Amino acid sequence: MPTSTWNRHHILSLADFTAAEYDTVLQTAASFQEVLSRRTKKVPTLQGQVVANLFFESSTRTRSSFELAAKRLSADTLNFAAATSSMTKGETILDTAKTYLAMGTDIMVVRHREAGVPNAIAAEMDRLGVRVSVLNAGDGQHEHPSQALLDLFTITTIIDPDRPRLELLKGKKIAIVGDILHSRVARSNIWSLIASGAEVHLAAPPTLLPKLFAEFISEEVEGRSQELEVRSYSPNPQLFLHWQLEPALQNADFVMTLRLQKERMTAHLLPSLREYHQLFGITCTKLQLCKPNVKVLHPGPVNRGVEISSELMDDPEFSLIQSQVTSGVAVRMALLYLLGSGKA
Repeated sequence: MPTSTWNRHHILSLADFTAAEYDTVLQTAASFQEVLSRRTKKVPTLQGQVVANLFFESSTRTRSSFELAAKRLSADTLNFAAATSSMTKGETILDTAKTYLAMGTDIMVVRHREAGVPNAIAAEMDRLGVRVSVLNAGDGQHEHPSQALLDLFTITTIIDPDRPRLELLKGKKIAIVGDILHSRVARSNIWSLIASGAEVHLAAPPTLLPKLFAEFISEEVEGRSQELEVRSYSPNPQLFLHWQLEPALQNADFVMTLRLQKERMTAHLLPSLREYHQLFGITCTKLQLCKPNVKVLHPGPVNRGVEISSELMDDPEFSLIQSQVTSGVAVRMALLYLLGSGKA
């Protein structure tokens, strides 16, 4: 498998990923996708290694996907749940991580509701001089690298099933619609899609897509209007912000919808879910603005009838939602393999 271009010890963010690293992940995931299609789906690649899933925040897809990926690679797994751990007795996050280190953990997969926790654990492992890799499985409103990578893999395999690669998305129009302000998935996807040469269009109400959101990607274009009444805004030649849905969908090749993260909303940001669905919910009718072969993605969990209609979600002609879940195992196998291949 292609590992010559891989030198990363941790996977914490996609902000500094290179094109070669993206392609390494995609090609490695394609190899594991083939493994998963066999009758015997297990390989001894990480046999003898320990993968600890440190999920300080609830999860279904990500946690199950990482656990299955580790087992498919023959690694031993340890699963942490904050509600039944010693953290209820006052133990700190770093002490918890060091406890798993003492058990012989090789890779820590970390998810936390606060941004920066995976980075802090990685820094502590580096300070201790141990060969433990940390993989960010989602931290607050920061990033969710593995979700963006599985989205990338899902899209590129639709275009070329035999050889998914970054360059396939150059010039493609991809719309990301929904609660972008609170979405770590959107942040990671923006990094990967811009690196691919795609044209990324973000669409949401102004309360869920302020102009300041774009500043983490690029500096303000000098002379642009600061008024929110402006319906479209481009802080980057490849990144566009819209406060209406139609211009984002017009001739789009792919549409990514995002969940309304009500648990992270500290203010009343929407009049009603019904009005949100009317203005920004994705339906079969609204997809008529897109290219005829458009495909729709959603990272899950889905609020049916809010971000996306049930009819569209279950339509195999347009929906890639189940494909994303399937792709997640292959991509996470690839990430664990790339981090663990040098530890054997």
